[in-house]
Amino acid sequence: MQGLSASQTIGLWERGSGQHPVDRALTLLASARPELDSAQLAEFGIGRRDRCLLELRESIFGHTLEVNSRCPRCAETVEFSLQAEDLKLGREGEEGSEEVEEGGILIRYRLLNHSDMAAVALAGSVDDARLILLRRCVLEASREGARVTSKDLPEPVVSRLAAHLAEADPQADLVLDLKCAECRHAWKVQFDIASFLWTEIDALAKRLLLEVHTLARGYGWSEADVLAMSSARRRFYLEMVS
Repeated sequence: MQGLSASQTIGLWERGSGQHPVDRALTLLASARPELDSAQLAEFGIGRRDRCLLELRESIFGHTLEVNSRCPRCAETVEFSLQAEDLKLGREGEEGSEEVEEGGILIRYRLLNHSDMAAVALAGSVDDARLILLRRCVLEASREGARVTSKDLPEPVVSRLAAHLAEADPQADLVLDLKCAECRHAWKVQFDIASFLWTEIDALAKRLLLEVHTLARGYGWSEADVLAMSSARRRFYLEMVS
């Protein structure tokens, strides 16, 4: 995957600023897969989407991710490095339907995709969100040939389906095991590549705009002129004007 130019990075930042995190994830994905339209991208399974975002992140910032988290017990900041390749789990490519049977009920379902996340973004409660997801991901449910609606699925069946969804798409729910060096407390934290990547894009775009501001004041160059330069040339001129 090819990285983004300086002007493309700022354009991505402009489009993503102010968006809901779910919409922003789709904006990031569009930069990773520019050959696809928004409707096609919205059908990406969450794991497939996040894998693409990991690859986009690699193309821009490299293979190593510098991560930090705050210990929930002593509030110490824990800093550590991750390799992008170690975060790529499970399947790659397009998704099909799956089946699971529990309590005499046979369910045919598909993996959750980005459009599902958009559908539940404004759900009024956890129960509402769960019902929306069930209605969307359950393609068919039956007991002895008789149809069973999503809202009539017993709790053990729903739990079994949730477990199957997690097993079938581990990339969609990436959890890190952490341990504090100060108090030895161990905990788990979910790693959200869309949020992590956006934080880096936001910082990079603002740095680039600051460089534009500095060089425009020093030399009278336009934004397009400054962004067209290589990073090495920009650094050299920034050293000169400082």
